[in-house]
Amino acid sequence: MRIRHHPIIDFHRGKEVKFNFNGREMKGFERESIASALHASGIKVLSHSIKYARPRGFFCGIGKCSSCLMRVDGIPNVRTCIVPIKEGMEVRTQDGIGELSSAEFLDKEKRIAEAEIAIVGGGPAGLSAGIQAAGMGADVIIIDENPRMGGQLVKQTHRFFGSKEQKAGMRGIDIGGDMAKKITELEKKEKVEAINGFTVIGYYNNENHLLVAAKEETNELMEIRCKKIIFACGARENMLAFPDNDLPGVYGAGGVQTLMNLYGIKPGKKVLMVGAGNVGLIVSYQLLQAGVKVIAVVEAMPKIGGYHVHAAKLRRCGIPIYTSYSIKKVYGNGKVEGAIIAELDEKWNPIKGTEKDIECDSVCLAVGLTPSIELLFQTGAKMEFVPEAGGWVALHDESMETTTRDIYVAGDLSGIEEATTAMIEGKIAGISAAGSLGYEIDGEELKRAYGELEIFRRGPFGEIPRKGKEKILELMKNEKL
Repeated sequence: MRIRHHPIIDFHRGKEVKFNFNGREMKGFERESIASALHASGIKVLSHSIKYARPRGFFCGIGKCSSCLMRVDGIPNVRTCIVPIKEGMEVRTQDGIGELSSAEFLDKEKRIAEAEIAIVGGGPAGLSAGIQAAGMGADVIIIDENPRMGGQLVKQTHRFFGSKEQKAGMRGIDIGGDMAKKITELEKKEKVEAINGFTVIGYYNNENHLLVAAKEETNELMEIRCKKIIFACGARENMLAFPDNDLPGVYGAGGVQTLMNLYGIKPGKKVLMVGAGNVGLIVSYQLLQAGVKVIAVVEAMPKIGGYHVHAAKLRRCGIPIYTSYSIKKVYGNGKVEGAIIAELDEKWNPIKGTEKDIECDSVCLAVGLTPSIELLFQTGAKMEFVPEAGGWVALHDESMETTTRDIYVAGDLSGIEEATTAMIEGKIAGISAAGSLGYEIDGEELKRAYGELEIFRRGPFGEIPRKGKEKILELMKNEKL
């Protein structure tokens, strides 16, 4: 299942690593996650559901779902999609709820770290915030649960739209690489500490703000004390309700990108794409680049939701796009072997007799995202459900500060938008947080950031997010009255 040739990415797999899976010796390559290495070897069933013991497989690829939980070196409930393989590692499937660990947790001291600004999330928003705040002189810690910084940028091979200031013409992977280099330079100057592989699991407010983080495959804990926090935790994949939607072979679009563009592994051989927004169209073309056959794209709306330039690429490659169609069900013995799609009427109900049987081994869902706001509830920040922003979000002002003082947000966590707006919001949050600590603010830089946001949200794809932000700002003003 590994991709041998790719028109854009050279996969430098590194040295071979041997590990044990359910008593069998398995092989992968350094920097691959456990789940991706197993997937490359043809193992699609990673866990079983608690109540009905239904097989579950790779879905999100970023630690946001529970489909890949396994027991690793005696520790249960490890998210194997974000934990790298190591030589001699013992991996076992766990049925239902994981048993109490047999590993010892008393032989290591808790690490304590301090910074003026802590940033939770090392994606486009978090990195942008860190670069800006550290550049102003602030002492910054960036913590991310993934093995490397970059978030969604590390797997985005398409070129960005917009202006030169908005990285137009650059691929996401190159933008992420440039930002990572800037972080490394700041680390050398001891202005930034970038911490990978630790998940922030708790927030407390004593004299200062306090974060508790854990590395789940080991017995390590970390305590981070800081004056300001910027939450840039991103978002998680949405799911569609249809029969057998939990079969191995049903993926989120981001999970497919993780397999293909980060690890160089094909999700399957024949894919049905659900969703013709920008993500669905872009990932469909990326599947073709990886040598995967895209059978069709289905879209429930009566028209394509993404840029037509992306749709045109697919049509030139002979990929049918069915509008006013949706997936009715998938079928297969323990894994996806096919899907049924059907045309929808004006009330979104399937039209009898329009069903099509699609032969495929994978279904990719590109049906939107939901902000990952769980940690924000712990801060006491005022939360509201704003549909245009993607769901529950923290109210915040133009400086990106929430109703809880010293707590800032940026990126998809604050409302679902593009990676470009996430970087701009991160810049604004970084400037605001550092400025509140007394570091000098470049007024022109801040003005340009607000101007770029306004311009980017003027387009047709910025209308809904713009309305969402307007609602958030209005609710925030009411909260302050």
